[in-house]
Amino acid sequence: MPSVNFSFDAYNDEQVRLMEEMCILVDDNDKKIGADTKKNCHVMENINKGLLHRAFSVFLFNSENKLLLQQRSDEKITFPSLWTNTCCSHPLNTPLELDENDQVGVRRAAQRKLQHELGIKPHQAPIDDFVFLTRIHYLAPSDGIWGEHEIDYVLIIRADVDTEINSNEVKAVEYLSLEELRLKFENPGDWKFTPWFKLISEKFLFTWWKDLDNIKVKKDEKIHKLGFDNL
Repeated sequence: MPSVNFSFDAYNDEQVRLMEEMCILVDDNDKKIGADTKKNCHVMENINKGLLHRAFSVFLFNSENKLLLQQRSDEKITFPSLWTNTCCSHPLNTPLELDENDQVGVRRAAQRKLQHELGIKPHQAPIDDFVFLTRIHYLAPSDGIWGEHEIDYVLIIRADVDTEINSNEVKAVEYLSLEELRLKFENPGDWKFTPWFKLISEKFLFTWWKDLDNIKVKKDEKIHKLGFDNL
């Protein structure tokens, strides 16, 4: 995919650097077809031509069954300042994170990003404790330049963790109960949410959350296409 030319002068240097990471390109069936920079994967001009990449969304619940949410940093190039689930990012085009056996590559990426964004140490979020639930395929514009077009692996982990946020990635964190989050969706006030978080919550999250202790884990081969009817 040709690189789209424009200036990064208005953006944070660290966020610009991270735009050179190599994401995993996939087809609609989540089969790897190549790799490209995070920048190229998130430019709407490329997304509108069909460029699709692999991602993950982590939902971390503590022992009180409260969900850890993060507010994305104002420095983020895509969806700055919005509230979202615990951690959202991408497995990279590296041997460790390309490993598709039991989604271990995605789980490794999730552990890596929990530490990078929230300072959660790997021993508090062991790879084997991440539970893969399903995948969603969605497209969401961020602004006139940037957006998301992903096959997103949804992971749940239950853990009591210590956080030390990376302010370049995260502006704030908050634990919410199921009912508190419902109220935020109904009466958001100054809370604004990422589109993927709203889509996953409306389709799956509240059902899972009601029975976390007995959640039935089975391999979900279906890729759920969400949100395209709202575009």
